[in-house]
Amino acid sequence: MKTVQLHYLFFLLWLVYSFSGYAQSIDDSFPRVKMRKDLEIFKNIRLKANSGLYKYRTEKETDSIYTWAEAQVERSASYRDFYNIIVKLTDFEGSLHNDTSLPEKYRKSMAAETSGYFPYPVKPVAGKWVLNMEGAEIPLGAEIVSVNGRPFGDIIADLGKYYTTDGVNITGKTIGIQYNFSRYYRLHYGLEPAFTVCFIPHGSATEQYRTLKSAGYRDYYKNVKKRYSFPDDEANYKDWEEDEMYSFTVIDSITAILTVNSFSMGGKHSASHKRYVHFLDSVFASVKQREIKNLIVDVRYNGGGTDPNDLVTYSYLTDRNFQENRQAWVSFRKVPYLRYAYSKTPAFLRPLGVGKYNRMLREEFPLEKEGRFYEDETSEDHRVRSPAKNAFTGNIYLLISPRVASAGSLFAAMVAGNPNTVTIGEEAMGGYYGHNGHTPWGYILPKSGLATFFSLVNLEQDVPEKTNQVYNRGIIPDYNVPRSFEDYLEHKDTQMAFVLELIRKNNTLK
Repeated sequence: MKTVQLHYLFFLLWLVYSFSGYAQSIDDSFPRVKMRKDLEIFKNIRLKANSGLYKYRTEKETDSIYTWAEAQVERSASYRDFYNIIVKLTDFEGSLHNDTSLPEKYRKSMAAETSGYFPYPVKPVAGKWVLNMEGAEIPLGAEIVSVNGRPFGDIIADLGKYYTTDGVNITGKTIGIQYNFSRYYRLHYGLEPAFTVCFIPHGSATEQYRTLKSAGYRDYYKNVKKRYSFPDDEANYKDWEEDEMYSFTVIDSITAILTVNSFSMGGKHSASHKRYVHFLDSVFASVKQREIKNLIVDVRYNGGGTDPNDLVTYSYLTDRNFQENRQAWVSFRKVPYLRYAYSKTPAFLRPLGVGKYNRMLREEFPLEKEGRFYEDETSEDHRVRSPAKNAFTGNIYLLISPRVASAGSLFAAMVAGNPNTVTIGEEAMGGYYGHNGHTPWGYILPKSGLATFFSLVNLEQDVPEKTNQVYNRGIIPDYNVPRSFEDYLEHKDTQMAFVLELIRKNNTLK
C-alpha cells in the first residue's frame, strides 16, 4: 500500500512539473535575482566538485570570467541571456565532457518554432565556411562572408561555446556547428525573420548578396539531412551498430587498414567486447602471417566508448608496457551540493543512496594530497599492461580528425606517441596529454532548471612528451591534411589519398 501511494505522489509531482512550464520560450523574461542565485550556485559547484576547473585555466583567468559573468547578469533580461552566460562558463573550462542543457520544456518550445532560423547547413571546407546544399538561392560551395551584417568569422567564434572541446581546441567545435548551425545561431542571436547573406561563389572574387526567408526549426534539420556532404560526414553524427564499428582491409601485399569507428563495445565482461577481442586476435595474426609492413589505423570518426576496448587495441600497436593513465584524481570525498544533484530520485530520498556512491569514491580514490583524492597503485587504471602476442611493430599511419574524442582521443594520443607512428589528418578535439573523463556527474540549477554536466576524474594520459603536441590543444597531426574543395565537390577522401601516396613514396625511397 505504501509503495502504491508513493508512486501516486511521484506521478502528481510529475504532472505539476510538466504543466507548470508549458509553452515557455527561451526569450521570456527571467528575473535577475534568480540569475544571481543560480550563478552563485553554479560557481560554488564548480569550485567544490569539478576537478577540471583549473586544468587549462588559471585561478586568475577563472576569477576574471566570473567577474564578467556577474556584470553580464546585470545587463541581462531573458532566460536566453542567462543560458548563454552559463554556457560560456561551461565551455571556458575546456573539457569536451562538459555540457549545459536547457530543460525539456524549452527544447520542445524551440522545436515547435516555425520561423526565425537560418534555412541551410554550412560547412568548413579548405579554410572557408561554405553553403553546404544544392538547389538553394545561394550556389553550392559559395563562401559565406557575412550574415545580417555580421562577419561570418565572428559568428563562428560566437557559436563555438555550444560545443565543448578539450583545452582551447577550435577544430572540434566545427563538428557541432556544421550540424547545428541554425539552432546555435538562434540561441545566440535570437529569432530573425530574414537573413541577408554576403557570399562569394566558388571561382569568383566578387561578393554577392541574397536575402533568405527564415525557416522553422524542423525545416532546418530537414535540410541538414539533405546536405551535400551527407555521404562524407554523416559518420560524425551516427550511432554505430556493432557490425559498423570496426573493420580490416588489406590494400596490397605490404599495406592494410584497421578502421575503428567507436569503442562502444561494452565492458570487459560483455559479449560484444569479447567479439572485438577475437577480431583483433584474428587481424593481427593475419598481419603477422602476411608480413604487412604498413598499417593505416583510421579512427577519424571515433568519439569514444568504454574501457578496456581502447587499451586492448593499443596493446596490438605497441612494444612497450603501458598504463591507462599516470595519475587520476577527483575533487571531493563526499558528493557536494547533493540537493542540486541531477537525479531522477526526489531530493528527499537522495541521501539514502548517496552513501554507496561516496564509499565507491573512497575506495577508488583513497589517497588524499592537498585537497585532491587520487587513485593508488591498486587501481585498474594503473595496472601495467603488456603488448599483445602479435603486436604490430611496422610503420603505423594514424588517421585522425576533429571528431576524435574521449576514449578515442586517449587511444589516438597513445598511438601518436609511438616512435613508429606518423599521424595524418586534422587536429582532434580530444587532448594529447590528458582530459577529464570516466565518471559523468550533473546538477540542476534550482531557479533556471538548467542541467550542467562534467566528468569528475582528472586524468594524465600515459604518453611521451612531444614537441609538436601542445598541452591545451587537441592531438596535432604530423601532417595537417584538410579536405580540398575539389574533393569536397567530388566526395573524395583527401586524407586517405594522402596517406596512400605517402606510403608509396616511403616505399620507393627504400
